[in-house]
Amino acid sequence: SDIGAVSEIKGFDMIDEVVFVDQSTLGRSLRSCPVTYTKVFGDIRSLFAGTREARVNGFEAKAFSFNTIGGRCEQCEGIGLIKEEMHFLADVYLQCEQCSGKRFKKDVLKIRWNGKNIFEILQMTVNDALQFFQEHPAITRKLAVLRDVGLGYLTLGQSSSTLSAGEAQRMKLAVEMMESKNKRQLFIFDEPTVGLHYHDIAVLMKAFEKLLAHGNSIIVIEHNMEVIKCADMIIDLGPDGGDAGGQVVFCGTPRECINARGSYTGQCLKKYLVKRKK
Repeated sequence: SDIGAVSEIKGFDMIDEVVFVDQSTLGRSLRSCPVTYTKVFGDIRSLFAGTREARVNGFEAKAFSFNTIGGRCEQCEGIGLIKEEMHFLADVYLQCEQCSGKRFKKDVLKIRWNGKNIFEILQMTVNDALQFFQEHPAITRKLAVLRDVGLGYLTLGQSSSTLSAGEAQRMKLAVEMMESKNKRQLFIFDEPTVGLHYHDIAVLMKAFEKLLAHGNSIIVIEHNMEVIKCADMIIDLGPDGGDAGGQVVFCGTPRECINARGSYTGQCLKKYLVKRKK
């Protein structure tokens, strides 16, 4: 696309790919969930298809998918919920009476792997699943990335439509970290700390460090001082917002920023970087 009115851009030869990670939702489909978005569900379904009971009943891996006809409950089409349209009000979703919200047919739910059926697996959190599948690195390798970005509390089958903007952004980050690309990537994050607890911000920063360790670069559009103080370089835009902004007020390290004239960011950074005398 048009890069705008600039005289010169340097550094394109140092970047193979640009990845923009914003806070948009992962999609409105009720079927989208952590195991499908991270593509780990296929490995889990293969384990079930490999059991003796599944082979005796002629169940292939697709029978354990709620997205395809066969093993899913056809009353709710594998969602576990039935949409009820309300006049003058928002639609409501009620538990499917045929499968009791379990998304699959009874014959499929009888098949167990390591003591659990496919629905019970989807009810597990990422942290619990890491322990449950510890002998299967193809699964745990991907789930560990979700844990590393602070999403270990999500259930494997939780609908993506229920995730907050911050959770959706970290889910996208996790998928990028899962894919081993021999590329020099530039990641652009738009306010990734919105709504995060201080502990979650620390987890996010560790995820950033892993991206950097693989030779990538990161630009973060951010107002949180806990993140800004860790930057290698600050580009401070201002001096104010809206029509009173748009100028480069300062460009340099956080230590240099605290002494920059006209930088509100520098003024706020002082209490984070300057040690107070007792």
